[in-house]
Amino acid sequence: MKILLLDKNHPLITDQLLAKNFILEEDFTSTYDEVYNKIENYDGVIIRSRIPLDKNFLEKGKNLKFIARVGAGMENIDIPVAEKLGIQLINSPEGNRDSVAEHVVGMLLVLMNRLFIASQEVKNGIWLREENRGDELMGKTVGLIGYGNMGKATAKRLSGFGCKVIFHDILPSLSDEYATQVSLEELKEKAEVLSLHIPLTEISYYLIDGPFISDMKNDFYFVNTARGKNVETKALVEAIKAGKVKGACLDVLEYEKSSFEHLETENEDLKYLLESEKVIVTPHIAGWTIQSKEKLAQVIVDKIVASFSK
Repeated sequence: MKILLLDKNHPLITDQLLAKNFILEEDFTSTYDEVYNKIENYDGVIIRSRIPLDKNFLEKGKNLKFIARVGAGMENIDIPVAEKLGIQLINSPEGNRDSVAEHVVGMLLVLMNRLFIASQEVKNGIWLREENRGDELMGKTVGLIGYGNMGKATAKRLSGFGCKVIFHDILPSLSDEYATQVSLEELKEKAEVLSLHIPLTEISYYLIDGPFISDMKNDFYFVNTARGKNVETKALVEAIKAGKVKGACLDVLEYEKSSFEHLETENEDLKYLLESEKVIVTPHIAGWTIQSKEKLAQVIVDKIVASFSK
């Protein structure tokens, strides 16, 4: 099989697939149109986020047997068209679930204990103790939306902090030793921390908006390591200003470029998030550790080999 690699990844992908007699071609710079014009020459493609694989692209790739995304989200692929064309879709959420879970906990600890603020104050000669009194995770009810690989790994960590973890998911019967499945209404009633672990779909676009936030019974901390457009930023900013959202941990932003390479929009809402002491912002790196780079790649290789190696 001839495979096109469109993004740089861990070298084990190349090394191991070559050892299994796949034919590989790397192209990390060509534009969408340039790749479109040659995609029919390949049996498979390995991507991250650089190029969208839309209906026209997939129909042009008439010999494609699979698309493998080194990561979890698949929103840059027209999934219904790919499935209709019989193209197997492969992703690797197993590879960065631990990284995401640790990032969620890390951001919450930094925010709730004012660690970054207090550290910067001391470095600037300011010694404030009462003003930097923290808020404990212990005993809080954490509500997760989405209980796939990321949600489960996050629940496992948070249960170790003495949190009561509940979750809502569109699939039934997912409760385990770390978290209990509840209705969305019950989650809104009980959660004191809300964390998103969902893909970006028509259903989940702007899931967290003004009405959703208003429906939350408790003032709450908010975490988003999923996708920026799961959240209506303006509504979130208004809720932070009003105190309904006590603080936000954002690894993803509505204003990111679709390839996640940088921000493509600047406005007053973004300015507020970047300047507020109640907000922790990171550049879409929750799944981005030394270990996850290798694990993501290994999961992809294992799945390709299992399906297509003779």
